[in-house]
Amino acid sequence: MNIKNQFFWVAAFLGLVLDQITKYWVVQAMELNDSIPVVDGVFHFTYVTNTGAAFSLFSESGGWLRWLSLGVSLGLMALAWFGPVMNRWEQAGYGFILGGALGNGIDRFAAGEVVDFLEFRLVRFPVFNLADVFINIGIICLLIAVFYNPPRSNGPRSSGKTEK
Repeated sequence: MNIKNQFFWVAAFLGLVLDQITKYWVVQAMELNDSIPVVDGVFHFTYVTNTGAAFSLFSESGGWLRWLSLGVSLGLMALAWFGPVMNRWEQAGYGFILGGALGNGIDRFAAGEVVDFLEFRLVRFPVFNLADVFINIGIICLLIAVFYNPPRSNGPRSSGKTEK
């Protein structure tokens, strides 16, 4: 059986599984607000929850975000299933975005909040999770897809010489 846009589905599955496994580990191994230094003062595993979007935006009224995650996820799946065959960069980009949207969407539907645990203290960046990482990797892949146009094959290549 040949599945269209196979790399999309692999990227989405990988992103979702890695996100959910790491969040499960954090919830099982840590108490809320615990912090484990990986590189002290630079990078920590810090268990927090977030009811909002990226960087806690819309935390007070973030209930609609679960529906946004669901809509984005369904739209991306429809694109991969019913849309054209995409190049590898597009498949990876949309797939990783789907994995991240599903990962955070599952959290929002199951608990009403997202588990975050990756904290870069050196730059005082907000705590985030692997779903957020995969969404950003997906965006980077899509930007590469926009600027990278592989040569299309139109049959045998000519040497530039004309035959007489």
